[in-house]
Amino acid sequence: MRTFDLSPLFRASVGFDNLARVFDAATRLDDTHFAYPPYNIVKADEDNYRITFAVAGFGENDLDVQVENNTLTVRGKAPQDPDKAAYLYRGIAGRSFERKFELANHIQVSGARFENGLLHIELKRVVPEALKPRRVTIASAAPAEAPVLANVA
Repeated sequence: MRTFDLSPLFRASVGFDNLARVFDAATRLDDTHFAYPPYNIVKADEDNYRITFAVAGFGENDLDVQVENNTLTVRGKAPQDPDKAAYLYRGIAGRSFERKFELANHIQVSGARFENGLLHIELKRVVPEALKPRRVTIASAAPAEAPVLANVA
């Protein structure tokens, strides 16, 4: 049973409406979905992340990285085997794949590089200046004017 009650979160926060959608998408997938190709997600520092895919047998032209609506999509098109060899054993998988990642707000893909059979995708948190913490000054109320009493004679 994979149900989550997010109502306590919604009582104490504003703007996390899509969190339920992310939870739902994550619970619909099983572990075999994430088996190929193998990948790592690394937090390099406070604002930088890296996703590294092991894509043996793929070339740069066989891979596609796209970002749309806070979703990072990585696709690999299986390279064609031109000689149609009869394998006695095939331990290196060469099948097509598509992997999607939901990116948090303000996470941007800053670049991708292919090196030694590994696809590295660099991600960076870029928080706009308007959303960074700022101190709010507290103004004191002006002292109330003391009532002036008229002399009664």
